[in-house]
Amino acid sequence: MSTSDTLTLDLGDRSYDIHVGSGLISRAGELIAPVLHQKRVIIISDENAAPNYLAPLSESLKATGVAVSDIVLPAGEQTKSLDHFQDLTDRILDEKIERGTALVALGGGVIGDLTGFAAATLLRGVDFIQVPTTLLSQVDSSVGGKTGINTRHGKNLLGAFYQPRLVLADIDTLDTLPHREVLAGYAEVVKYGLINDPEFFAWLEENGEALCSGDKALRQHAVLVSCRAKADIVATDERETSIRALLNLGHTFGHALEAETGFSDQLLHGEAVAIGIVMAHDLSALMGLCDEDDGRRVKRHFEAVGLYASPARLANVSWKTDALLHHMASDKKVKDGKVTFILTRGIGQAFIASEVVMDDVRRVVDQSIAA
Repeated sequence: MSTSDTLTLDLGDRSYDIHVGSGLISRAGELIAPVLHQKRVIIISDENAAPNYLAPLSESLKATGVAVSDIVLPAGEQTKSLDHFQDLTDRILDEKIERGTALVALGGGVIGDLTGFAAATLLRGVDFIQVPTTLLSQVDSSVGGKTGINTRHGKNLLGAFYQPRLVLADIDTLDTLPHREVLAGYAEVVKYGLINDPEFFAWLEENGEALCSGDKALRQHAVLVSCRAKADIVATDERETSIRALLNLGHTFGHALEAETGFSDQLLHGEAVAIGIVMAHDLSALMGLCDEDDGRRVKRHFEAVGLYASPARLANVSWKTDALLHHMASDKKVKDGKVTFILTRGIGQAFIASEVVMDDVRRVVDQSIAA
């Protein structure tokens, strides 16, 4: 049975629909075929998603007369590299694609980011479609057109703003997701409440544990609310010149933590974001911007669902404050030599701060790695 909701990200002639619900992969052909310029696609997937979803997605597309080929890549953040990007684009070009050929990203955020960047650059731009299979990619990376790969200097430092033609977020795919991956995605769900929707955060405090444990109705609602929140922000500020930066709540700290662990499975992106969100609240409290109780409330909620709220909780990582500050200084959001942070005046009151004293940041990092 297929039950879904649809919303539209309004970008004029580049607007696209975001479908959220159950049974969408089995209906993919009827949903995707109308947006294709050529009845030919190449599905890009990874070793996690392909065994479960590549065949049904391919069959659904073929049933509508679409020619399908596929490429399966290794799973993991390390695949978002220049070497894998070159290998992927060479393999796509081996297929003799034309500008009407579309790429379909089937997988989590790594596959979506990598496929989107390939689409943005191949033949100076071909269409791509997002079929996200993780909670994190459904609520965040599949929507909004940020594509990219990592370099040794940091995360997503090569990339492009390039919008998909369609997003299909089939929440049935979350049934096969490891619980750790669900929790990592959940951190990005919480982010939307903390940016500007305190009622949604309160709803998550009541329903978050059941959502993470598998309640489909709660999951569908959370994905829909998250996608709508992101779509509204992106429609206003597609290229992150103003309010879209609010979506980076927790990310300046989080990306530094990820970089220090080598973008490995030691610390997943969403796990790093959860810790980073807590650190952003701690920094806000230290600067007198919000009450310390706000940070404690956020920390309690993350810990209640099973997420770490402090880098000190990670075993076998020797955190060094100077190293983390160095990673922050290399962040792509640095402007005029100053690190930009998303801080808060309270739950649901996030704002962009570019005049942050780095001694305060050092104090928060020191406290966090020692906690």
